[in-house]
Amino acid sequence: MSNFLLELNPIIQALLATLFTFLVTALGSGLVFMFKKINKNILDGMLGIAAGVMIAASFWSLLSPSIDMANNLNMSVFLVVAGGFLAGGLLLFLGDKITKKIQGLEKFGAKHRTLMLIISITLHNIPEGLAIGTAFGSTLYGLDGATLMSAWTLAIGIGIQNFPEGTAVSVPLLREGMSKKKAFILGSLSGIVEPIAGVLGALLVLKIRVILPFLLAFAAGAMIYVVIEELIPESQTNENKEMISMCSLIGFTIMMLLDVLLG
Repeated sequence: MSNFLLELNPIIQALLATLFTFLVTALGSGLVFMFKKINKNILDGMLGIAAGVMIAASFWSLLSPSIDMANNLNMSVFLVVAGGFLAGGLLLFLGDKITKKIQGLEKFGAKHRTLMLIISITLHNIPEGLAIGTAFGSTLYGLDGATLMSAWTLAIGIGIQNFPEGTAVSVPLLREGMSKKKAFILGSLSGIVEPIAGVLGALLVLKIRVILPFLLAFAAGAMIYVVIEELIPESQTNENKEMISMCSLIGFTIMMLLDVLLG
C-alpha cells in the first residue's frame, strides 16, 4: 500500500501544481472585475520574467535530465532528445498553422478573432501541463535536476506566464461587450486543460519509463516555442524594451539559481 501511495504521489503533486497554474489563469482573468484598463508595463514585465524562467527551466529541469536518462538507458541522445525537442516545437507550430488556416476561412469579425484567441491559448496550455506532469513524474527516477523543488519552480514559472494569458482572453471579451462574469469564466476556462494534461504527463512517465527522455525533451521544445513565438514578441511591443529584457534576465537567473542550488 505504501508503494502504491508513493507511485501516486507525483500524480497528486502534478495535479496540485497544474491546479495552481489554472488558478493563476483565473486570477489573471479576474482582473476584469478590478480595472477598466490593465497597466501594460506590469503585464509585459511579467511576460519577460516568465520567458526567462521558462528558458532556464527548459534546460535544467527538462533537457538536462532528458540527456542523462537517455545515456543511462543506452538510447541515442541525438534521436531521442533532439527528436523530442523538435517534435514539441513542431506540435505548436502546426497548431498555429491550423489556427491561422481557420482564421483565413472565416470573416475577421470580433467574435471570430476572440474565438481564435481562446483556442490558441488553450492549445498552448496543453504542452505546458504535460511539461509540469513530466517534471513531477521524473522525480521518482533520481535524475540530476529532476527534483520536487525544480518541478514546483517550473510550475510557478508557467503560472506566472498564465496570469497575463488569462487577462489576454478576458479583457478583449469585456471590450466586445460581454459581461464581466462571462469574460472571467471564459478566460479562466482557457487554462482548464493544464490539470488534465499534467496528470496525463505524470501517468505516462510513471507507467512507461522508456518514453521519459522523449517526453522531457518534447516539453522543453514546446516551452521554447511558446517563449520565442509568443512571450518575447508580445513583451517587446513595450516601448521600454530594455526594462523588459532585464526582467527576462532576472527570471532566468532566479530559475537557474533555484535549479542549481536546490536541485
